[in-house]
Amino acid sequence: MEKRKQDIAYFVSFCIEQHKNAKGLTGAEAIKVLDHYGVLEYLEEYFEVLHTQSHQWLLEDIDEFIYIRKKEGRQ
Repeated sequence: MEKRKQDIAYFVSFCIEQHKNAKGLTGAEAIKVLDHYGVLEYLEEYFEVLHTQSHQWLLEDIDEFIYIRKKEGRQ
């Protein structure tokens, strides 16, 4: 089980880095946004499916996830 936790941590780190670069944010800013909208938990919970996708697909999925959360009133 420890290997799985490490794989998830690497994947979440990868997603943070990709989001940071795509949006021109610092690492701290990216983590703050992703944490605020619950993206980090989403990435961990659905790791099995998400980690098989391309980085571009992941970025689009994260953007859509944040968009939906904003529509739900999570500011």
